[in-house]
Formats: sequence, C-alpha cells, structure tokens
Amino acid sequence: MTIDVSRARTTAGIASLETAADVLAACDALAAISRSDSGIDRRYLTPEHAAANATTAAWLKAAGLHSWQDGAGNQWGRWCPKTLSSESEAPRLVIGSHLDSVPDAGRYDGILGVLLGVAALTHFQQRAEREGAGLPFALEVVGFGDEEGTRFGATLLGSHAIAGSWQPGWELLEDEEGISLGEALTAFGLSGQSAASASLQATPPLGYLEVHIEQGPVLEAENLALGTVTGIAGARRFAVNFAGQAGHAGTTPMALRQDALCAAAEWTLAVETLAREVQTGKRADMPDHSLVATVGCCELRPGAVNVIPGAAALSLDIRALDDAQRDRALEELLHQAHQIAERRGVTFRCEQTHAANAVACDEGLMQAVDIGIAATGQAPFRLPSGAGHDAMAVSHLCPVGMLFLRCERGISHHPAEAVTEADVARALAALIASIEAVAARYSC
Repeated sequence: MTIDVSRARTTAGIASLETAADVLAACDALAAISRSDSGIDRRYLTPEHAAANATTAAWLKAAGLHSWQDGAGNQWGRWCPKTLSSESEAPRLVIGSHLDSVPDAGRYDGILGVLLGVAALTHFQQRAEREGAGLPFALEVVGFGDEEGTRFGATLLGSHAIAGSWQPGWELLEDEEGISLGEALTAFGLSGQSAASASLQATPPLGYLEVHIEQGPVLEAENLALGTVTGIAGARRFAVNFAGQAGHAGTTPMALRQDALCAAAEWTLAVETLAREVQTGKRADMPDHSLVATVGCCELRPGAVNVIPGAAALSLDIRALDDAQRDRALEELLHQAHQIAERRGVTFRCEQTHAANAVACDEGLMQAVDIGIAATGQAPFRLPSGAGHDAMAVSHLCPVGMLFLRCERGISHHPAEAVTEADVARALAALIASIEAVAARYSC
C-alpha cells in the first residue's frame, strides 16, 4: 500500500494566512479532509494526514515560507531573518500543535494552534519585507502528525519523535485493521528509523509555544478570551475490577449479597468526594486544588435485569499538576476501595494502563504570554491545563509555554467545538506580541 495526496483539497482560495478570518477559513478547509463523510476523522499516517500536510504546506509556500515534512510525518514551516549570520544554525523558537483528530471531532482542537502559528510566521515574514525588522532568532511552525493517539493507541507520537523519545517498540502497535505502525510508516514513505531521526536533541529550540482552545469552561466563566497556561496535569489511569457473586435478584436476601455494582458505586462516590474536597480546599494536606478524578467507564457482568451483578469493571482517571499529591490521593482511594470490598464481601483489583508526569510551563515563556495577552487589552489570567498536549513531550527537549483561547461552553472533541473570529484575532495578536516579548528577553 502507498500513500498519495489525491484527497488533498484546494486551499479554498486563501492566498495566505494573514487574518483571523483566513485562519478560520483554513480550519474549515482542513475540516473537509476526513476519512468520514459524517464528521471530522483524520488519523496518523493516512491519506487524510498526507492531504492535511500538503494543504498546510501550500499555505506556507504561498507566504514565501520554507516548508518540509520530517521523518515522523510532522509538517514544518520556517522563516529566518536575513540579518542572522547563519540561517541554518540560527537559534529558533517553535510554534506548534497537531493536525490529527479524534473521530467525530471538532475543527479547532490542535488545528487552530497550527494555523495561528502559520499566520504568525507570515506576519513576521511580511513585516521584514516591508520594514526590514527582524528577530534575533528564526521562527518555525510544526503541525504534529499524531497527538490524539486515535489510530495506534500511543499518544503524542509526533512530538515524542522530535523530543528524541521515539520508542522502537511502537512500530509493533496495530490499528483496528491490523496494520502495524511500522507498516503504516513504510506506506507513508517513512520508517521507524526516519521517525527516530526527526529528533532535535542535537540542536534543541530555545523554546516552544503552543496555542490551543481551552477545552474547558474556565475562560468563558471568567468572561475572558485568553489565558496563560501554568502547567499540564499529570495523569494516571487504571482498569479497576470489583468481583462479588452473581445471584438471583428475587431469592437472595439483601444481607447475604455480594453485589459488585454496589461496591463500585460506593467507591465511585468516594472518588468524587475526595476530588471535590481537594478542589474546595477542605483537605489541608492536599493544597494543590487542581486534582480531578473520574470514573468514566462501567461494565457489569452478567448484566441482566434479574441478576445481582457479580462483577463490575471500571476505569479511573486521576490528574493533578502536583504528581506527588495526585499519587497520595490515589493511594487513599485505593485504600478506600479495599475497605469497601472487605466490608461488602467482594474482591478488588486494579491495573495501571497509563501514566504521564505533570509538566510545568517555563516562567519566562509564561511572562511572555502574559505580555502578549496584555497587548490585546485584556488583563493576564493564568490557569492550568487538565488535558494533555504536545507540549508535554516537547518539554523534554526545551522550555514550553501555552496560550489558551476560549471555546464555547468548553466543548471539545465534538463537532460542536466553537470559537469566535474576535477571539481568534485576539489570540493571533497575543501570539505575535508574545514572540516579540521572547525576542526582547532573548536580546538582553
């Protein structure tokens, strides 16, 4: 199998990305590149991925910017001031996010950040041509090929590649059709070796800035368009099981039951209670109020209306900006689960399925983003990110910073994702001003 870009759409008549309206039109154009006719679905190393890269490259080239695809399938663009003595060895600031999506996705998660990066590079390139004004570093934009992990189950593949943390074992991962990651790379004209060679460890950027919709309701609740991200919560996930004894719903006395669902329900409420107490400041021993914990899945066996549940399989997702506090909360929850199980005569076991450490944003980049937001007339506002982002992987390569943009009702990973043109215009202005603030600090 080979990959071609025959499904690439035109650039929708957009000569280059210069304004918020251009950026939103480009989001619409990329939204049309989907494996599904009923919604946006764009996955790693697919024809849709190739088409999105080709379309983004066309906008970069239309603006007179250098564009290329790296060995992991990430799409890049670059502008370098002519005033720098050696363009190839110039220090660089990277702006980025991702071009892939979840199934039935919205059109702004990740994509908006990439296209605002293209618009920012276009701004500085045009300003240099018009006024001769440059920066003390080159600017690059990257559209990562895989952040969501939808196809192969491992997330942040594109950003892990540039951070030098590509794992050879990933090439054995298979998608729902039984195609391995290694086979998909080959079909895309790449390989595991080329993905590993995308590493920038030998010449790391001076920093990485990511613009992203908030994917939460905080900015909207504060009536603010923009926010500076302080850090990205570390997450741990578990597959949890309570096992009791199935029995006849009409003949088993209540006092003699070993109901797995009741044990699971009691523990689920304990999970909610602990997270609420931490967030509202009722737990003095856990001062980081960013903790969230979620039981998102529940499957009962045998699952009949007239049978006492003999087994309950759950999921647990627990996150916080403070890894140590998150782990203390987790230990407490697991202890409660064992107590509940013993009291109810059932057994409890759990298995970790995912772990990621929290990432703190760089203070210097946070200050630059604060300055960028203030330049738009809004008072700076800082908030954490509960969702994962490419910046998590890139943090192993260089300092990272993030700018959040308000999205309607905080909805994300859904076709109802929505932003306003006015907010996108503010985000572009803030990004440009943030880059200038980084330049001012770098020149000192």
